[in-house]
Amino acid sequence: MDGAVVRREVRLNAAGVTLDGFLALPVGGQALVLFAHGSGSSRFSPRNRLVAERLNAAGIGTLLFDLLTADEHRIDEVTREFRFNIPLLSRRLIGAIDWADGEADTRALRLGLFGSSTGAAAALLAAAERPRRVAAVVSRGGRPDLAGAALPRVQAPTLLLVGGEDHQVLGLNREAAQQMRSRPRLETVAGASHLFEEPGTLDRVIQLAIDWFVRHLCRD
Repeated sequence: MDGAVVRREVRLNAAGVTLDGFLALPVGGQALVLFAHGSGSSRFSPRNRLVAERLNAAGIGTLLFDLLTADEHRIDEVTREFRFNIPLLSRRLIGAIDWADGEADTRALRLGLFGSSTGAAAALLAAAERPRRVAAVVSRGGRPDLAGAALPRVQAPTLLLVGGEDHQVLGLNREAAQQMRSRPRLETVAGASHLFEEPGTLDRVIQLAIDWFVRHLCRD
């Protein structure tokens, strides 16, 4: 136990493979957010780990896990053949959702998804496939357009966060939002580029994500 948060490393079976992850559960928490990292990233992503820590401080559990096996990650570093395989990534994320449903300490928690870059498309596809289980989605600098035909099927309240200076991705988010029947909220972060490296921009993203998840996952 780390203060009011119980942390443990986990190995989850998802879509026929074993994936490594970090699970953090605030004592008495009501919600769990699963992270779908972006292109070429992993459970060690410093940005996502910072987001997870802040969510934990707000009383929300987090599961950071690898979408690729170690061998796949090594191959992808050279060929980049897995990072845009949205069907594969979404199957892994759906497997993680089902894994959480089978664990005694997570099955009763309301679930949210936090996707970055290509991971956002995987999150939206997973939300479309598990509409009764996924209660909220946040995309950070995401590529929701890559979710394609799944976009109109997403029922979960969705927040799309894009840097105001990330013009190409902003346009893709606007186009994707128009295809979604759930009326997603598109929020631009002024002065931010794709990775939100500018001072204060990642903090703004984190606060918006916390507010969204608290609103949709946490009961009074």
